[in-house]
Amino acid sequence: MVFRNWQKELTEDNLLAQIAKAKEAWKNAEDTEPRAESVQYNQSEDLIVIKLKNGAIFCFPPKLAQGLEGASPEQLADVWLPPSGSSVHWESLDIDFGLPELVAGIFGTKSWMAD
Repeated sequence: MVFRNWQKELTEDNLLAQIAKAKEAWKNAEDTEPRAESVQYNQSEDLIVIKLKNGAIFCFPPKLAQGLEGASPEQLADVWLPPSGSSVHWESLDIDFGLPELVAGIFGTKSWMAD
C-alpha cells in the first residue's frame, strides 16, 4: 500500500507540529466563527432559536432547512449542541448543521437550496 499524500515522515516532532497547527486552527475558529450557547425549538412560533455566545440570537423556521421541513415538533425539539457550540444536531433525524453555514444562510446542499 502506498500513501502518496504523505509529505513527511511520521516522527514525534512532526506529530507535535501537526498538533500545534491543529490547536492554532481551532483557536482561530473559536475567535472568528459564531458559536452557540443554546438551541431550542420554539413550537408556538415554529422557529429554531440559537443563542450565540456573543449574545446575539439567530432563528429560522424549520421549513427553510433541508431535512427539517417535514419533521414533527417532537423531532425538532430533539436538538442539541456539541460542547464547542460549532454546530447543531438532530439525532433522530440524522441531521447536522454548522453554525457558520446557518448564520450565512446556508440551509442545505447547493442543489437543495436551488429548488
